[in-house]
Amino acid sequence: MIGQVSGILIDKQLPWVVIETQGLGYDIQVPMTTGLELPALGQSVILFTQFIVREDAQLLYGFHTKSLREIFRQLIKVNGIGPKIALAILSGLDEISLKRCIVNKDISGLSQLPGIGKKTAERLVVELQDKLDSFEINLSSGSNKNLKNLAGKNNLVGNSPMQEAMGALISLGYKPQEAKRLLDLESNSEDLEKLSAAELIRRALKAVMKTS
Repeated sequence: MIGQVSGILIDKQLPWVVIETQGLGYDIQVPMTTGLELPALGQSVILFTQFIVREDAQLLYGFHTKSLREIFRQLIKVNGIGPKIALAILSGLDEISLKRCIVNKDISGLSQLPGIGKKTAERLVVELQDKLDSFEINLSSGSNKNLKNLAGKNNLVGNSPMQEAMGALISLGYKPQEAKRLLDLESNSEDLEKLSAAELIRRALKAVMKTS
């Protein structure tokens, strides 16, 4: 099993990234909470990974902390939660926010995430309650770390920051109309023209919980 990949970040089209190590390029899917913590292209990076083999594919998922990877592993054990939905959950919520939702039994908040209905949210709360103590969460980690430095830090590839942010949200399972609504929620038209794709994505994910 591939548990860690370290090397040079050579491509970043969230939720996909490519890390080159010893002449090999690894295609890795990451949650947005990890994507927004990545360095610029050409810099060194380490991701803790989970390798999943299916009949039709071999997939590699990456996380910037071991605790985030552990939460991913717990999520995919929940009935009805596969890797794609688990990635969407960890894109809309950082480690601390997810733990808070579980502790507070915030069904409404969890139901705002793509692919999560009320029944699935209830199942998440029930099945993860007893596992929370094993989540060794670093309170300084997650998407809230260095928020002031996110804008302009991650130069995502795309025709425009808005188009890149839209594409990233849609790839996670949000419908185009919902992705547009989230992007517009906290920004006026003048702001949108000045923001990077990373900052637009960050604001949209933050808006998910505010609208619950």
